Amino acid sequence: MTTPHETVEELVRARLATALGGRRGVAESAAPIALFTLCWITTRSLKFSLTASVSVAVALLLVRVVQRSNVQFVVNALFGIGIATLFAARSGEARDVFLPGILINGGYGVAFIASIVIGWPIVGFMIGSLVGDPTGWHDDKPLVKLCSQLTWILALPCVLRVAVQYPLYATDHVALLGTAKLALGWPLQLAAFAAMAWLLGRNRTPADDETRSALG
Repeated sequence: MTTPHETVEELVRARLATALGGRRGVAESAAPIALFTLCWITTRSLKFSLTASVSVAVALLLVRVVQRSNVQFVVNALFGIGIATLFAARSGEARDVFLPGILINGGYGVAFIASIVIGWPIVGFMIGSLVGDPTGWHDDKPLVKLCSQLTWILALPCVLRVAVQYPLYATDHVALLGTAKLALGWPLQLAAFAAMAWLLGRNRTPADDETRSALG
């Protein structure tokens, strides 16, 4: 039985918690590349750093399999570090481990901002897809406004990461690039989630019957 929600923020808060996989899902997604960065800074060994990051992703996947829990976020992490490994192995340069992340953040940033400009913020689709109605939320203007604000919060970290990391990548400052990766990873992501939590915690937008129906 679904518990009724009184505000739009409450509805969205519940749906985003499912979409993001909670604290564990976020941590599992970030762990491999964070470990690579730490290993590279301390050892300067590309092979060791890649091996360590891939190993931790595999270990996290095995834990999920043994626990018979959702492997989605670990698989995403394993795929991400696998792509990074291919980039670095092909070029033999440690900096190329970070290139996929820069490209992905750039792509996400463009997609997030473009979706806001055209009036169909991506967060709305994220929420709508969870209830089997990807577009029903768009009929509610207050909900569209809230989703636009949440999408901006997701877009800004992507833009900031590219703005800081690409110049370091272009000038081959791997240690600084790794440090920036860490500094703009967890801390920035947590700040974004905190901003989203604050926005969703205000509970200022009443949820009418149409909105409740659209979001389940």
